[in-house]
Amino acid sequence: MTDQPWHTEKWFVSPWDFLPEVKDQFQFSQKIEIHDVTLRDGEQQAGILFRRDEKVRIAEALAALGVNRIEAGTPAVSKEDEAAVREIVRCKFGPKIFALARCIVEDVKRVADCGVDGAIVEIPCSEHMLQYAYKWPLEKAIDMSIAATRAAHDEGLYVVFFPIDSTRSGIDWYLTLIERVASEGWMDALALVDTAGVLSAHAVPLMVKRAQERIHKPLELHFHNDFGHAVVNTIAGLAAGASVAHLTMNGIGERAGNTPLEETVISLLIQYGVDVGLNYERLYSTAQLVRQIGRFPTADNRPVTGDRLFHVESGIITDWWRNCGEDHILEIFPYRWDLVGQPEPKIVYGKLSGTASVLAFLDQHGIKATEGEVGEMLLLLKEKAIEKKSELNEEDMDAIVEAVLKRTKLVPTVD
Repeated sequence: MTDQPWHTEKWFVSPWDFLPEVKDQFQFSQKIEIHDVTLRDGEQQAGILFRRDEKVRIAEALAALGVNRIEAGTPAVSKEDEAAVREIVRCKFGPKIFALARCIVEDVKRVADCGVDGAIVEIPCSEHMLQYAYKWPLEKAIDMSIAATRAAHDEGLYVVFFPIDSTRSGIDWYLTLIERVASEGWMDALALVDTAGVLSAHAVPLMVKRAQERIHKPLELHFHNDFGHAVVNTIAGLAAGASVAHLTMNGIGERAGNTPLEETVISLLIQYGVDVGLNYERLYSTAQLVRQIGRFPTADNRPVTGDRLFHVESGIITDWWRNCGEDHILEIFPYRWDLVGQPEPKIVYGKLSGTASVLAFLDQHGIKATEGEVGEMLLLLKEKAIEKKSELNEEDMDAIVEAVLKRTKLVPTVD
């Protein structure tokens, strides 16, 4: 164990991450806020539906996790959604509560009537989307944005201007739009919105820079994951000076989803030394809750919250584990399971198991066997795994050991 930022009692990553030549590129804000959009954009994942009481349960869990802001929904969607927003506000869980409004004054008033702290005021932004999807002239988008953002400010709301499809807009048109809304309407903050998930990580810092130069407002990041870049893009934007990240638990959201909260905050903490102040040990349980309520499965090997992330099957890694022990467990994993609230690691038994796997099972049950017996057990283990096309359970392993040792049951060794 060392006292270096890349190697602590909780994680072991790369010293390259912390070289001055790397860190000198960063301009992280002194305070980075997490704006959770699970209940709004996350629910837009096809097949997911959150009822009113379920939204309240998730909001309570997000508050316990420690997020700064919760986007509770879109009141205009349904009376159920409006009621959910009102109930979450009434519960006073702690985080600031936001709701989404289209750039329509009536929408804004409906949001304000819910008692929220802030409004995400959205408008289609790209010329092609305005032309083909909305059939609007460009000036209409500007006029509606000015009127709606000013109305939101007049209602006493914190106003985040949210131009949809920002990243596919013509750059000059986009910069003109945000400048006019900032000067003629109202904007407490601007969200950089990568609706189609098309922005590259190398382009993010430049977009942040150009937007800041044009309007001098706090910037928020709302990215999608269509090319698998949402986490790295969000971190790139934060490192360039944006101060708020829009995230969802398990990365749920339209198409390939939004930026996953759990991956972003753990990467910030461990690889960048940026602590956003969450109760990280609640990440796994919060992700499980969202998954269960949404009835939307996630991959077992999903980063941070996958159910099998800390399972070990291969014989060589099992051998490492036996040699390293608890004192050097970070030789095997980049961070400890309890950092994110995961269950303890476990050895599982399958086709890729090795001698160390069998020895681990025997040690666990206090059984002694000869080298030849262990080898025979390993052969039977592999044959059974191939037959089942899956890993073996405890009963399978018991049967293999009994067959080799000619026992009817496992009998612990008595010293």
